[in-house]
Amino acid sequence: MRKRLIVTDGSRTAEAEIRIYAREDFKALIEIQAESFPPPYPSELWWNEAQLEEHVTRFPDGALCVSVDGRLAGSMTALRRTLTDGDGHSWAEATDNGYIRNHEPEGDTLYVVDLCVRPAYRSLGLGKWLIQSMHETAVHLGCRRLLSGGRMPGYHKHADRLTPEQYLEEVAAGRLRDPVVSFLIRCGRYPIGVAHGYLEDEESCNNAALMEWRNPFIG
Repeated sequence: MRKRLIVTDGSRTAEAEIRIYAREDFKALIEIQAESFPPPYPSELWWNEAQLEEHVTRFPDGALCVSVDGRLAGSMTALRRTLTDGDGHSWAEATDNGYIRNHEPEGDTLYVVDLCVRPAYRSLGLGKWLIQSMHETAVHLGCRRLLSGGRMPGYHKHADRLTPEQYLEEVAAGRLRDPVVSFLIRCGRYPIGVAHGYLEDEESCNNAALMEWRNPFIG
């Protein structure tokens, strides 16, 4: 995977490149995590070099990054699993705590581990381009779908009157807006359920929306 793009936010335009990340990118990838998840987010949850080493050796096709004018600006990581819609799981269980040692080379689901873009570059639509590139990877590898657990950071504002499932339904219908789930819907993802106890996340009340994109070339 390597492609060049022109990206714009309406006022600035830049040249971007999406490619597979490598060992020489590790320092910048950890810096992106630190910028994207500042304190009080615990620094021990940022990528570490042992995790990144597993990504580039175990499943490089799932290790994508994007640079803008030569500076690394974001990344997206995935692994292959075989999962059914009824499988309950947490992020740690699905991704081996981000180490992806549970990667299944023939797994039918391309499962998103992480998506991260430096705050200064988010207006350029890089997250959407990374997701589209991972859709292309799913097609290239013959996976039947792309799946992720998306945070629901707006849920805590409605938790006193809505279940997580009801909240997700309201967001999908456009009656409520969620910063993450609404973004994923705009990227072509479809909500298929809620994973409870997915990740320690006060804003989401530890829930995540299971967001799916189906490969249109596989029935």
